[in-house]
Amino acid sequence: MAGPTTEGKKLNRSFGGLAVLGVLLVIAGLVGLVYTGVATLTSMFLFGWLLLVGGLVGLLHAIQARGTPYFWLGVVVAALNIAAGVVVLRHPEGTAEALTMFAALLFLTGGVFRLVGSVVVRGPQFGWTLLQGAFGLLLGLLVLFDWPHSSLYVLGCFFSLALLFDGLGLIAIGVGGRRVVSLVTDQMTPEADEK
Repeated sequence: MAGPTTEGKKLNRSFGGLAVLGVLLVIAGLVGLVYTGVATLTSMFLFGWLLLVGGLVGLLHAIQARGTPYFWLGVVVAALNIAAGVVVLRHPEGTAEALTMFAALLFLTGGVFRLVGSVVVRGPQFGWTLLQGAFGLLLGLLVLFDWPHSSLYVLGCFFSLALLFDGLGLIAIGVGGRRVVSLVTDQMTPEADEK
């Protein structure tokens, strides 16, 4: 049976790997924030390939399930994913424009609903909900008024921010996990020596 120090070393390596992955994601997020146009196109290509690969995998699953009543539904969904993936890969700029318009409309409607909801309900979080609604409405209007030019940077900015915050979260988990493991192994090592 492996001792506490052996298991602790394995866990330390695992948490260290998470921290390294987090650093890489933070770097990618920062680079993406500097080059938002490249990040937008990169996210469109990733999105297109995900749709294409997902459609192909769905088609393979549908073929394996030929005798089931869901066969044709699986084929149709797979075909739609494949078609959407091809469109996104062939027209990444147009896809970015369409998704940016969709994001702007989501911000606008979300902002309006939060504003109206906060005024009507006047709950304990009235101020924060009102602020969220106003921020969403303002963000939606800013993106919409600068559309289609905003499609060059909005999605890339969101993509880069997601990478940045995911990376920071992984760094926190990795560093915190290593600290916890070292505390636990330090507590267990004297007991193992006494035995």
